[in-house]
Amino acid sequence: MLMAGFDSLLSWVYVGMLVFAVVAFVLAALAREDAYRAADKQTKKFWLIILGVTVLVDFFLGMLFLMIAGLVATIVFMVDVRPALQRVGGGGGPRRRGSSSDGPYGPYNGNR
Repeated sequence: MLMAGFDSLLSWVYVGMLVFAVVAFVLAALAREDAYRAADKQTKKFWLIILGVTVLVDFFLGMLFLMIAGLVATIVFMVDVRPALQRVGGGGGPRRRGSSSDGPYGPYNGNR
């Protein structure tokens, strides 16, 4: 009974690793190519290959050593590369462009 619970937990961990890798891959694909150069990181192609292989290994192979190596690469992308891409303005994901009272030339102050 204890082993069945452990196997169930382990399968959820595998699914979590796969979802994490897919999210990182999508975010890497959404970022602009020039943002990688501006942030002084590896190229977009490099990260797409690394994260793509990670997704394939997590989904098809299930080899624990390769899955852990892919998890490390995914964590490096999410913790180091993605914030650097967002700082230079080329990161994928939602962009916030100011408050709802901003007009086309800046904030609206109500004729003050």
